[in-house]
Amino acid sequence: MFYCIFAEMQKPKFTPLLMRWHKETNRREMPWKGEKDPYKIWLSEVILQQTRVEQGWNYYERFITKYPTVQQLAKAKDEEVFKLWEGLGYYNRCKNLLSTARYIANDLKGEFPQTYDEMISLKGIGPYTAAAISSFAFNLPFAVVDGNVFRVLSRVFGIATATDSTAGKKEFTQLADNVLDRKEPGAYNQAIMDFGATVCKPFAALCSTCNLQKICIAYQEGKVDQLPFKEKVLQKKHRWFYYFLMEHADKVLVHKRISKDIWENLFEFYLLESPEQIKWNNASVQQWLKEQFALKDAVEINISPVSSQQLTHQQIKGQFIKLKLKKIPKSLEHYQWQPIKKLSALAFPKFINQYLSQKTV
Repeated sequence: MFYCIFAEMQKPKFTPLLMRWHKETNRREMPWKGEKDPYKIWLSEVILQQTRVEQGWNYYERFITKYPTVQQLAKAKDEEVFKLWEGLGYYNRCKNLLSTARYIANDLKGEFPQTYDEMISLKGIGPYTAAAISSFAFNLPFAVVDGNVFRVLSRVFGIATATDSTAGKKEFTQLADNVLDRKEPGAYNQAIMDFGATVCKPFAALCSTCNLQKICIAYQEGKVDQLPFKEKVLQKKHRWFYYFLMEHADKVLVHKRISKDIWENLFEFYLLESPEQIKWNNASVQQWLKEQFALKDAVEINISPVSSQQLTHQQIKGQFIKLKLKKIPKSLEHYQWQPIKKLSALAFPKFINQYLSQKTV
């Protein structure tokens, strides 16, 4: 309830700022963007489930070319449709697509449902897809909630509730509805999804040029790379940890790991976790500092070789990137800045201690 109230207080700032970005700055192009035909919107959403936009783009165009209407898709042979779907995976999506297309063509006389409740009753259409079709095709006030939306709301409003928990899903759904632009729900939903995909990205978010920076709690508290939070981290078998040893005036940024994850209650340096390897060099580090913290340069950059540690359920790989900063960014001032000579008094995980035993910080 707290965040619903807080969101209502922030709405005069958050929603107009997001919509202004969408109308003045957003240049993300996709073939289904701005589409009003519910069939084409539905098709794009089904294709994009578990699929990157770059991959789904060509599939969407091939489907629309071959089956421009729901009636034509409904009449198609199973083998032809599955062949066209080949390579997308998760074939149950294709099965449901065909089943629902035939239901619309035969039972609904080719008329796509025009209400959220009717849409969500169809096979293969869940809350997100129903909200997307409702808002984009009919401008109905239903907020989409996907990974991009979780990320933007979690960071801007500083929400650390796990997005994969029952409580988290409820909290984020309520907040998404609370900040929805009810006059332009379709444009708003497109805006927040595009914003999450191009500005508030999972890694190397463009914080320094973000027009929500002043109201973003994660940015103000230096927690952009820590949010959103998920509970089920042990399902990750391979994790990449990039530790930034930020040094200023003979002190180094440290903080204690307090989430229910590996190394709980141990100290670490500033962490950027990635699901895949990042190729770091001096230029990319400088770019990251600029985008995240509006820091133009670091006096010194030293990038370690890749290190690894095998745990029971997962493998940790990563690097240590040592930086000497001319100043401490405001968003990092609240962290502990520990004197280098006192680092030995802190309890670090083995992964970090292996590095420290070989290096002089």
